[in-house]
Amino acid sequence: MSWLKRTESKYTITQILRWLWRAWRGNRLQAVLNASIGLTSVAVSLAQVWAVKHAIDVASGAVNGSIPWAVAMMGALILCDFALNIAGIWVRNLLGIKAQNRMQQRMLDRLLRSEWHGKEKHHSGDVLNRLEFDVNNVVNFLTETIPSSLSTVAMFVSAFTYLATMDWRLSLVITAMIPVFVLGSKVYVRQMRSLTRQVRNSDSKVQSVLQETIQHRMVIKTLEGDDTMVDRLEATQSELRHNVVKRTAFSVMSNLILNFGFALGYLVAFLWAALRMSSGTLTFGGMTAFLQLVNKIQGPARQLTRLVPAFVSVFTAAERLMELEENPLEEQGDPIDMDSPCGIKFENVSFRYNDSDGNIIDNLSFDFKPATCTAILGETGAGKTTLVRMMLALLRPQKGEVTIYNNVEKKVLSPRMRTNFVYVPQGNTLMSGSIRENLRLGKLDATEEEMKDALRKSCADFVMELPDGLDTACSEQGGGLSEGQAQRIAIARALLRNRSIMLFDEATSALDPATERQLLENILSDKSKTVIFITHRLAVTDYCDQCLKLK
Repeated sequence: MSWLKRTESKYTITQILRWLWRAWRGNRLQAVLNASIGLTSVAVSLAQVWAVKHAIDVASGAVNGSIPWAVAMMGALILCDFALNIAGIWVRNLLGIKAQNRMQQRMLDRLLRSEWHGKEKHHSGDVLNRLEFDVNNVVNFLTETIPSSLSTVAMFVSAFTYLATMDWRLSLVITAMIPVFVLGSKVYVRQMRSLTRQVRNSDSKVQSVLQETIQHRMVIKTLEGDDTMVDRLEATQSELRHNVVKRTAFSVMSNLILNFGFALGYLVAFLWAALRMSSGTLTFGGMTAFLQLVNKIQGPARQLTRLVPAFVSVFTAAERLMELEENPLEEQGDPIDMDSPCGIKFENVSFRYNDSDGNIIDNLSFDFKPATCTAILGETGAGKTTLVRMMLALLRPQKGEVTIYNNVEKKVLSPRMRTNFVYVPQGNTLMSGSIRENLRLGKLDATEEEMKDALRKSCADFVMELPDGLDTACSEQGGGLSEGQAQRIAIARALLRNRSIMLFDEATSALDPATERQLLENILSDKSKTVIFITHRLAVTDYCDQCLKLK
């Protein structure tokens, strides 16, 4: 059948286990606490079996003893079980969320520090899906599933040993079933892993469609594309449902076979105990304990079978998170500050995103001299934004060299020199939160006066006239402000950063001519800065010392 086909994993089992081991190292406390609580629960549970058997035998006269004391012992063990359950809940809830948060922070930090190639491999909705659901899956497995499996194995072994002291023949029959279970699990894991991967990928596609639709709701409404986007969502959801059905069908069939085996085993054990009791070789209390032990063997065995899909799920989650770490890290280390003013020099630089498109930048040589203003002009697709990305060391040229220099030294550009730049990208780049919070992204310890001064220089002093001033709330992408207002606040944020080289990518496109003129005069009043404008507006060139035209 088609649903029995499987896809090969790109990672080996060993690679995945090593990755999970590294992830587990930061969550050892919770894992140890959960394991300790689980193992103590096993001891209490087996003690309860003995206590029930003892109480029944005392009541039936099979052994001597006090019935109230026997019942009191049962009650004390029940209270211990309650206390252990409560402790487990607290550990899972308090330490569990901290473990999940810690892993999300680590993954996000890894993503932010990795190299950027101009075209993201994974959709942002897919990345969010992985950072939420796959991280949660991995953390739960490492901190809860693995520790609970230790107590499950301990329960299985302890109950099996106890049963063997009562009837070694039946314990041997149960032992003979283990190899059959192992062989069946191997087939199950291989197929379930493939089906789970298909479900998780489909779920990511659904989240990607939802995110894009909400993000671009205004565009969709103006294009009257409501039905189109709903239909697209339905198509991805249909794929998800289809994969869920395949996985569920396989899981149900596997569980049916497994549960049939467990039911048959329990009936055999009950028949065995009944025959022994009727022949007088087993007391009523002994039969009760006997059946309890069979349940405590079958219970862990059932839980161990649930570990198989848990392993499958966590392997799939680990693979998806490992894919996010495939991009190599940028050069790491302390930022390298250069004394101002600095210049940028391109020497015979060529760059292409892929071989099929050819060079975007072809053998370019140009000197953005210290303390000058340069306009970069060119048609769409001429390479203006690519040029800026190379200045910011987001991209490396395939040929030639980009250097940063001053009167004392000259260095090849690297990510560690990004600290010398201020960058105002095209479009609305404000984040949700207050205007104050947005400004402090440029300088975390900025004072009130410094923020007001930056707003004045960027012609954004209208902020101080708002009812809440700097504490005015902005929704996502600066919602509540006009495009021009948002642009000026973004420029104020850049001015607060106060670096030697300032890059403006169409940063005045939403401003009226008078405001743009005043803004340019304010920015260029500081003669110690190297200013670079990427623009289509020829009026900007009037304020520049030189122009670079890309074709």
